[in-house]
Amino acid sequence: MCGFVGYINATDEAKKNEAVIRAMADRIVHRGPDQDDYYVDSDISLGFRRLSIIDLSGGSQPILNEDGSKVLLFNGEIYNFQPLREELLEKGHTFKTKTDSEVLLHGYEQWGKDMLVRLRGMFAFVIWDKNEKKLFGARDIFGIKPFFYYLNEGNFLFGSEIKAFLANPLFKKELNEERLPEYLCFEYLPDNETLFRHVYKMEPGAWFEWQNGEFTSERYFTPEYDIDETKTLEQWEQLIDETFKDSTKAHGISDVEVGCFLSGGVDSSYVVHEMAKRNDVKTFSVGYAEEKYSELSAAQEFAKTEGVRNYSKKITAEEYFDITPTVQYYMDEPLPNPSAISLYFLANLASEQVKVVLSGEGADELFGGYHYYREPLDFEKYMKLPLGLRKALSGLASKMPPFHGKRFLVRGSHPIEERFIRNNYVYNHGEVNKVLKKDYHPQDPSAYTKPYFDEVKGEDDITKMQYVDIRTWLVQDILVKADRMSMANSLELRVPFLDKEMLRVALRIPPQYRVNKETTKLALRGAALKQLPEKTAKMRKTGFLTPLNDWLRRDEYYARVKEAFESDTAKRFFNTTYILKLLDDHKAGTAHNMKKIWSIYCFILWYNKYFVEN
Repeated sequence: MCGFVGYINATDEAKKNEAVIRAMADRIVHRGPDQDDYYVDSDISLGFRRLSIIDLSGGSQPILNEDGSKVLLFNGEIYNFQPLREELLEKGHTFKTKTDSEVLLHGYEQWGKDMLVRLRGMFAFVIWDKNEKKLFGARDIFGIKPFFYYLNEGNFLFGSEIKAFLANPLFKKELNEERLPEYLCFEYLPDNETLFRHVYKMEPGAWFEWQNGEFTSERYFTPEYDIDETKTLEQWEQLIDETFKDSTKAHGISDVEVGCFLSGGVDSSYVVHEMAKRNDVKTFSVGYAEEKYSELSAAQEFAKTEGVRNYSKKITAEEYFDITPTVQYYMDEPLPNPSAISLYFLANLASEQVKVVLSGEGADELFGGYHYYREPLDFEKYMKLPLGLRKALSGLASKMPPFHGKRFLVRGSHPIEERFIRNNYVYNHGEVNKVLKKDYHPQDPSAYTKPYFDEVKGEDDITKMQYVDIRTWLVQDILVKADRMSMANSLELRVPFLDKEMLRVALRIPPQYRVNKETTKLALRGAALKQLPEKTAKMRKTGFLTPLNDWLRRDEYYARVKEAFESDTAKRFFNTTYILKLLDDHKAGTAHNMKKIWSIYCFILWYNKYFVEN
């Protein structure tokens, strides 16, 4: 819907403060090209960039309450704002607009922090109380909408994207260099820090207050599994289908046209099917000339079956590499997930036709869609052997040449808390100091995921893995690229699987109805099968594939990466001999180092954008 920025004033010069807040907002004009507006007083400066979706003529921000004592900035959508609005009207509140934004302002007046548990939607917002000189803010339960803040030397800046801080003289731009090991392992920082020193990510499901120079924050929501073994698989399928119908209806509320991303897989196809019941929906798909990496034919076939329009594009290697530096700039922090660039092109394609799209993100984490969730089933019997025996077998296997089953024996000596860090982590702990020029004495990566495992210590291993993904991978990777790549193209992306009511269902489904040895997302696929062709509902998950692995072996793209690996930036942070060997081994076909190469390459491009060019 928009982007917002703000800071606690360090000067009483109103003109200077207004100039600064305008400059900050201009840095994120892509988040809201339709309109901008500002609020500046002696204490605070607030700026807003709007992408008009609801109440096109009356939804400008910042919004003030009836007596002008409170000011709101809001990014996102509240899908249950209409019944909340009716309740607030009955309690005597006066509304000047028909927006969901104003519901937050009056809801906070009426219920305070308790308002948060009533909200169904994606959001990040702040409310400035002029009388108490207090700033209150919160982020949605999944972390769909971003919120960053800068705390240093008594200065407090906040906003939807970090790049806005660059325009504020209070911001001291510094690389959080000591966190490079975690970036290399996870491809993001797995806590609330960022690669900019003193810049933090607001936790999902949390609120904060800033008053008298003090920052406090607490979670108001944490997912809790409450497994219900009383229902049959068919009953779960029916409940999923009913809840998803309601969610897509809520997510379709808009005063502008809403389209859908379509990959051809079960998640996006399920979204399209529900939206097509109510609208002549436009769908958007991207792929590649290299057919083995492209799902375009499946997407186009499904669109034809549903009778919906499909707009598609094949991405070339040259386009992919040319846009990568721009993508890393829009990301705020380096994010080397290759699918992010595909998503940029997909959002760009959709933005030519619509302002809002629905997508299938979140289904895998909530309903058990990743193949690695099946690993505990493979280990189930083996883990019953005495730990000492498993450790002995692991030690023996680790000293032997590669053989079928070696990985199983080595991993089998560790509990899930040590085996599982994240979805295909990039560098392991032992490799980091070979890659980096300095030894930062990093923690073992498992130290960052252990607190999440501890929160679900009584659950089965499949549930533990999903919970960790919901709290880390989903927030730090999936939703980051979804938000930044869509908003880079001034497109609002909505995710109906990541809905409060969908989560309520997902947290109760027994693991055997999420994953078995034959398939993933068992109950969700069963629900979809009631609506979709069998071929679509049962399609194997492939992810957002790219031909990057092959492209890096082509001379022209190998040369681009090699130039970056030999640059001054690379020499400052990395062991260039080691990383060039990774690149050469990949090109020669003697190793598959794509993820490792791309992680370093994206960091170099990002660093150049933020610390060399800017």
